Amino acid sequence: MKFLIGLNGPAYALLRIVSGLLFLSHGVQKFFNFPAPFPMKLNPLLTSAGIIELVAGTLIMIGFATRPAAFIASGMAAVGYWLTHATKGIYPITNGGETIALYCFVFLFIATQGPGIWSVSKK
Repeated sequence: MKFLIGLNGPAYALLRIVSGLLFLSHGVQKFFNFPAPFPMKLNPLLTSAGIIELVAGTLIMIGFATRPAAFIASGMAAVGYWLTHATKGIYPITNGGETIALYCFVFLFIATQGPGIWSVSKK
């Protein structure tokens, strides 16, 4: 696949941007019931998660304060997995936690890599 050689910068930027946007959409749904109503009543834990999703998702997407935002988002995803999904069984495929587990490790990777190209900041 020689055509992919040299595209690691743009591919990483797309991973960062799309992951941040998708994470942001979880917060938008919690607070604004868009594009569909959030199915649960917000409690303090869900409200905190929604704030992290809105703020960290935006920062990761635009590439500003990327490392701390991604690290916090990774931690929030880990906590969400263990408090919500793991109580239904340990395996993500059986407990509905595939997405949040993937967010945890994608954001951990982003925290190690920083903003990359197509970002507001370069460090």
